[in-house]
Amino acid sequence: MTDTFLVTGATGETGRYTVQRLLEKGHDVRALVHKEDERADALRGEGAEVVVGDLFEHDDVIRAAAGTTAAYFCYPVRPGIIQTTAYFADAARRAGLRAVINMSQISAREDSKSHAARDHWIAERVFDWSGVPTIHLRPTFFSQWLLYPFARKMIVEQSIIDLPYGAGRHAPIAAEDQARLIAALLADPAAHIGKTYTLHGPTELDQPGIAAAIGEVLGRKISYQPLTIPAYRERLEKFGLPEFLIQHFCAIAVDYQNGIFSGADKIITEVTGVPPMTVQDFVTSHRAAFNTLDAAA
Repeated sequence: MTDTFLVTGATGETGRYTVQRLLEKGHDVRALVHKEDERADALRGEGAEVVVGDLFEHDDVIRAAAGTTAAYFCYPVRPGIIQTTAYFADAARRAGLRAVINMSQISAREDSKSHAARDHWIAERVFDWSGVPTIHLRPTFFSQWLLYPFARKMIVEQSIIDLPYGAGRHAPIAAEDQARLIAALLADPAAHIGKTYTLHGPTELDQPGIAAAIGEVLGRKISYQPLTIPAYRERLEKFGLPEFLIQHFCAIAVDYQNGIFSGADKIITEVTGVPPMTVQDFVTSHRAAFNTLDAAA
């Protein structure tokens, strides 16, 4: 019997790349999407079985998991992860999945000041309590953060990174590289069940170092100008982000300053045999997005 892998959040950053990596390896993929749109059509065109459903609908989740072998569970930073995790864990038990790869976050802990990070920690525990074979992934900041409007606008227009991260350090990790690991774990999870892995890029940098790496590729000087957290909150509000997300971003900025996001890759290179992208590699692969705000990210 052929394995079929379920990928939730299949139109998101890690989800769509995971679908692609699995299909490239010749696996059958069921992609769970929230609605029919051009992104769903693209997944279908690549060879995935596309299922439309809502993680908040228990019956949808049961239907999506039925007949699959293992699954990637990814929920965005918004309220509801504990409920959707409970539904998904139940569906995974019913389907007899041999593994769930759970996307958490590096700041997940029981005493986090971020409501989202604390919810992610509880969601990890729900999977653990359920008895479903689970692997937890806790990534540091994605390289894709550089493409988010509130960061990219300042890089493109003013050649600066202005974030409230102080002297903290991290190794940005690209969604593309996380997807390679997720696909590998789905295909061969046995040695990793019950483990929690932090995910990082290959080189830990402070913000001036990240700015220098971006500038190296773009051929112009990019500077880091530390922002206060109140000023950061004001900027996020101007971009229209929901309060749940703003509270999370501001709380984890303090975590970043305190070293929670630090570290460099171990597991991605070990499992996949290929090291993750450097900041320079990532900017090179997405260079058009840094040339103009009109460029697609």
